[in-house]
Amino acid sequence: MECVTAVPSPRPEPAGPSRTGRTSLAAALLSGALGAAVTLLATRQEWSEGTATVAGGAFPLTAQGSDVTGVPAALAVVGLAALVAVFAVRRAGRLAVSAVLALSGAGTVAAALLGASDSTALDEKAAQASGDASATVGALSHTAWPYVAAVGGLLLLVAGLLALRYGRLWPAMSGRYERGGAPRPRRAAAPADPDRPEELWKALDRGEDPTGA
Repeated sequence: MECVTAVPSPRPEPAGPSRTGRTSLAAALLSGALGAAVTLLATRQEWSEGTATVAGGAFPLTAQGSDVTGVPAALAVVGLAALVAVFAVRRAGRLAVSAVLALSGAGTVAAALLGASDSTALDEKAAQASGDASATVGALSHTAWPYVAAVGGLLLLVAGLLALRYGRLWPAMSGRYERGGAPRPRRAAAPADPDRPEELWKALDRGEDPTGA
């Protein structure tokens, strides 16, 4: 009669958290970098155009995103810096930096949408061109670039939300830790050589006989 012994085989550890961390990390890096690049590109493009009446004629005017508002570009730089800083901090610091990243994205979206219908920059240019401080721009129209900047801000916001949700699974840049997260063992100090001159002098200072057995 055969004896059958049920020996449980070791189960491999689930790779779910590790895979989720890698996937979310890649998505956050791509989303954040692309969002910052799109926002900075959009703010250098023409957002609005119109005309000013100068000497009885229509004088064309244009305004770039940076003329309308400098907030989206500034927040894009802040968001990009926060995306990099996420990997330099841990625990509460990582949560704080992730929140800054998300807020940078949300602020970029809000500023871009507000600038999509703003005419202040062109009004100022119209006043300068006509020499009349009360002059305003005419035939005002807007381009789609403010909405492109808003899309860039939305990508930054997504990166920040991913960092808030999955940042605890991401690695951190630190020279004191190996990839597995364990502290590096310290090297043991080499034993002192009693025959070296400095060691002989130290022994004499301590009142020892360095030539004794």
